Amino acid sequence: MFREITIGQYYPADSLLHRLDPRVKLFFTLFYMIGIFVADNIFAFSLLTVGLFSAVKLSKVPFGYMVKGLQAIILLLIIAGAFNMFLTPGQTLATVGPLTITDVGLKNAGLMTARMIYLIIGTSLMTLTTTPNRLTDGLETSLGPLQKLNVPVHEIALMMSIALRFIPILVEETDKIMKAQMARGADFETKGLVRKAKAMVPLLVPLFVSAFRRASDLAMAMEARCYHGGEGRTKMKPLHYSKEDRVAYLLILLFFAGVVVLRILF
Repeated sequence: MFREITIGQYYPADSLLHRLDPRVKLFFTLFYMIGIFVADNIFAFSLLTVGLFSAVKLSKVPFGYMVKGLQAIILLLIIAGAFNMFLTPGQTLATVGPLTITDVGLKNAGLMTARMIYLIIGTSLMTLTTTPNRLTDGLETSLGPLQKLNVPVHEIALMMSIALRFIPILVEETDKIMKAQMARGADFETKGLVRKAKAMVPLLVPLFVSAFRRASDLAMAMEARCYHGGEGRTKMKPLHYSKEDRVAYLLILLFFAGVVVLRILF
């Protein structure tokens, strides 16, 4: 289960999306996320679908590998969909015991589920095609103007980079701990919410201990190397825009404008 998480992992490939400047991909992800919540009809979602699948095709990342990240949030999707379906007032379509399915609830459930799926795949696409170091450089450069307002841009970018880098490490650590505890007789397949919560204790406690230990080791390593923030530091590979990046910016703006127009018209 935990190995199915793809967010934060990098998939090496020789594709146009991999070669794009990380600032372009951050810009696309931001406007794509806004577009997901702006879209509220089938036409706008159709355009989002075309844009998303075009980006997946250009990335050369197997779609099956990308979809694996959805398996970890299936329960969340079901809960969110059920809450929207049964608890939203509107015209009654069907009744299931004490629960009522309304037309507005059904529409909201479909929109919420679609938005969460598109959001996971879209954000995964950015991390799968961008190394943590380039993502950090792109985020720091993009937020550079905020330094004039005394915002610690370098530290924020560094924290996000470390968090993304730790995701696959903690996933692997969780898998190892789970197998070790199962070898000692732990049962993670037990039924019942309370029993499942109790069964997770032997997993979560050593996982938190391992995470704090890794964080402490990282802090000590940074101090040993005299790390004092980004002031005065230079980049080994400075970011430069290419012709492809400028074309990508234009396509992103046209894509977002299309989503807004389709929402207004329909």
